[in-house]
Amino acid sequence: MCARRVGILAHQKIITIVNGGQECPPYRKIMSGFNYEKNLPHQEQGIQAVLGVFDHASRRFHQPDENPQIVFGQNQYTANLQKVQNENGIDRTLSLNSDGINVLDISMETGTGKTYTYTKTMFDLHRMLGVFKFIVVVPTLSIKAGTQQFLQSQSLAEHFEQDFGSDYQGVRLKTYVVESQKATKGKKTHIQTAIDAFVKAENRQEIHVLLINAGMINSPSMSNAGDVALKDLFDNPVEAIAAVRPFVIVDEPHKFPTRESAKTWKNIKQLNPQYILRYGATFNEQYYNLIYRLTAVDAFNDGLVKGVRVFQEEMQGGMEASIKLLSLDGKEAVFELTENGKSKKFALSKGDDLAQIHSAIFELKIDALNKTTLVLSNGLELKRGALLNPYSYAQTMQDAMMQRAIAEHFKLERELLVERTTKIKPLTLFFIDDIKGYRSGNEISGSLKEKFESWVKAEAERRLKNETNEFYRAYLQQTLADLSLVHGGYFSKDNSESDDKIEQEINEILHDKQALLSLDNPRRFIFSKWTLREGWDNPNVFQICKLRSSGSQTSKLQEVGRGLRLPVNELMERVREPQYKLNYFVDSSEKDFVAELIGEVNQHSFSETIPQKFDEALEQKILQKYPEIEPLDLMFELVEKGIIDRKKVFTENGYTRLKVAYPQAFEQTLKKDKIGKAGEGKDTIKMRVGKYEELKALWELIHHKAILQYKIGSENEFLALFTAYLRENLTKFKQAGIRTAINETYINNGIMLNRRKENLENDDFIRFNTMSYREFLSELAVSAKIQMNTLHQAFYALRDELNISEFMNQQTINQIRGGFNQFLLNHSFSKFELGYQLVNNRIHPTKFTDEKGCAKEVNRADLGIFGDTEKRPSENYLFDEIFFDSEIEHQNIADNEIENVTVFTKIPKNSIKIPVAGGGTYSPDFAYIVKTKTGETLNFVIEAKGVESSDILRKSEERKIKHAEKLFTKIAEKVQVKFLTQFEGDMVAELIRRNI
Repeated sequence: MCARRVGILAHQKIITIVNGGQECPPYRKIMSGFNYEKNLPHQEQGIQAVLGVFDHASRRFHQPDENPQIVFGQNQYTANLQKVQNENGIDRTLSLNSDGINVLDISMETGTGKTYTYTKTMFDLHRMLGVFKFIVVVPTLSIKAGTQQFLQSQSLAEHFEQDFGSDYQGVRLKTYVVESQKATKGKKTHIQTAIDAFVKAENRQEIHVLLINAGMINSPSMSNAGDVALKDLFDNPVEAIAAVRPFVIVDEPHKFPTRESAKTWKNIKQLNPQYILRYGATFNEQYYNLIYRLTAVDAFNDGLVKGVRVFQEEMQGGMEASIKLLSLDGKEAVFELTENGKSKKFALSKGDDLAQIHSAIFELKIDALNKTTLVLSNGLELKRGALLNPYSYAQTMQDAMMQRAIAEHFKLERELLVERTTKIKPLTLFFIDDIKGYRSGNEISGSLKEKFESWVKAEAERRLKNETNEFYRAYLQQTLADLSLVHGGYFSKDNSESDDKIEQEINEILHDKQALLSLDNPRRFIFSKWTLREGWDNPNVFQICKLRSSGSQTSKLQEVGRGLRLPVNELMERVREPQYKLNYFVDSSEKDFVAELIGEVNQHSFSETIPQKFDEALEQKILQKYPEIEPLDLMFELVEKGIIDRKKVFTENGYTRLKVAYPQAFEQTLKKDKIGKAGEGKDTIKMRVGKYEELKALWELIHHKAILQYKIGSENEFLALFTAYLRENLTKFKQAGIRTAINETYINNGIMLNRRKENLENDDFIRFNTMSYREFLSELAVSAKIQMNTLHQAFYALRDELNISEFMNQQTINQIRGGFNQFLLNHSFSKFELGYQLVNNRIHPTKFTDEKGCAKEVNRADLGIFGDTEKRPSENYLFDEIFFDSEIEHQNIADNEIENVTVFTKIPKNSIKIPVAGGGTYSPDFAYIVKTKTGETLNFVIEAKGVESSDILRKSEERKIKHAEKLFTKIAEKVQVKFLTQFEGDMVAELIRRNI
């Protein structure tokens, strides 16, 4: 037997010790402490920004226990501020200079090392100006614990002493931690030892740091008189601290609002700080003097943090059920469930389970309620009108998320432990609300803990069967030896527990990163209920699985922030390459998670550029904001509108017009150009005097109602058409259920975008049934206007090819209705004939006329989304201003006079609706009145297409034009009118000349 195993790291080489003649399997032992990197450019720039503000400052020493007073020459401080801001490209209008003149803001994105940055800044201010007393203010106890661990670590002290040489030789950082005290009734409080020692400290060779959290800043003990005066001068801590002229560092400034009524900010200023340095990723746009800014895009783009890969549970198949909170009276909440077009109300009280409303909901109860707010057991707060989708809270979804996270962990773990020269141990963090199900152990069958351990066991056993690497085989065997050791949890209620095992878990998770990252330690799964947030971090968190919503509006960047830091290897060295990704798992209730994360990253990072081509980044940017647009349709529209050419190169002002056409995709204000957006200024436009009278006859003619007639001989012929449609679309129907989609973030052209991955390994679809066959047929018959018997016959005929029972949901109904309508349009005139019947009916009012048939002003937006403010239209045009939707329309209106044309106009949007097969309508673009040399009046209706020929048109567009030709052929039986199609390169004058 092997009695002893020792791993010694010497120059990256593993040395094995043989005991009793038998070689023991080696393992790697973590070296003591983290290896900090020095002079990282993004951190050094933040440090130099602060030092630059104090350039040419002098100092005056007073008492030995006070910081020197920093003194500037006239206007020197302001000049330094402006110089630093200019060097760092910061718009000074972002800064406020009222009562915050001594506040300096350093914005650094989550995970980029702001704690290290402000620590080194303290060392450099000490070296440069002799400042030796600092106060670090943090918002929470968890952040205080992490900061204390960092500041007091031996490895940090060694780093500054060894890596920076003589500049820091002998300079030590000494931390004083302010803790809460239990008040004794009727007695004065003792002034804390930490504060007393900090105030009295006189050793200027040391850097003295008082660490305090917001709760203690606001504690009465800070301002109440103590039983012993500090230095025999001050009887309360605030006055004593104020006397030492401290520099104050504020961590996470968004947690400390700076409005006048904000208690914490007021108390910070009572400490009389010479300067306040605020470090954080979020300032809620309330900057004072911003001197350095490392944006989220910078952090991702420069590889300073992990990228993000979001595993998102997406609903498909028309799972449109919703639960709406209708009312609250303090004792009872009334909900309304709406599903498949039916509604039902439920009244629930505190402690009731929402499973009473919908069977898909698992373990979601009402924890509290009053007359305005209801709190669920997952922490989610609901107001009147709030909506929930019950399928988002199904147990099967949570189980699937956890199983996928476990599988992805082991996949990632093998890559990092086997395929690298130096190993990286990944951690996975689960956020849960079922604390009882986790802490109850395996005593309760089906508990969260029992299921978790069973899935870990199954995955480890599956991988062990084929694993050949000796180290990883041993690691998996160690996992299976005691499953309880592979995970641990930390919850706020644990602070009152006395269980030794739980205490060990907590200490390891909160305070001993090195023990948690040791390869000797099998623990790599951590459970919490949002307790581990700002202030807690472990660089090797590679996965976060959010089994339930956090119940708050926390920024998405803050949420993923627990796992953005770059990992460390077994030598505690930071590893930057390759680009690592954080796997983040969310359920279907957070369908906007990716969009919100990307929007937040881009919000204050985007800088305007004028691209030459319409690239993938711009395409994704538009499709994210306009999800209803198909990629191919987008490209067709851009070409047709003349925004880009066929090689995707922007035409003149094409990029500006792109932003006008899709404003939601672009945040910045458009620059003024000769092409403006219609509707700016006056909303309506007048017709030229007398021009409408020349157009009137044609206008009233094309406004006659027409009824579309399907020439289908029998119901059997219709059944054959519907069956043909189903057969063409057998693979396109979706089951009702939940599927995992992956969205990977990446940076392109200075903005964050996402790349969607459709095909996943081991993708387990979670299926839900949402309606019966009869309900399905009944609703489909009404929606698609097809007889129930015809529907049944079609599904029965295709029973061997299409099992419709797997697709009985609202999405299938919508898909069949829309798809069959498109099928009818695409196959009109080929599989069946159509005709029109003209109906004499009331014409006025129209877009051009009032109820009496008199001309009126027209809405500019009805004539086009773009306006040309430089050119004047042809004299024969109905209006004296140009508005258009595409470049070919622009040319038609702005071209020189067309011989024989007396009047022409752009036809307003949706003013003429030609019915087409499938239930849609179609409207042409222009109407022309032509008088020949013989005095004959001719009418032309023209459709302008910005493509080269009919071969390039989409099938649906080609069929719509055919419908228009059919209708105007019918109209031409009574009045002479011709329908023409204009393609790219066609001149209207030539087109009309050929048809006179």
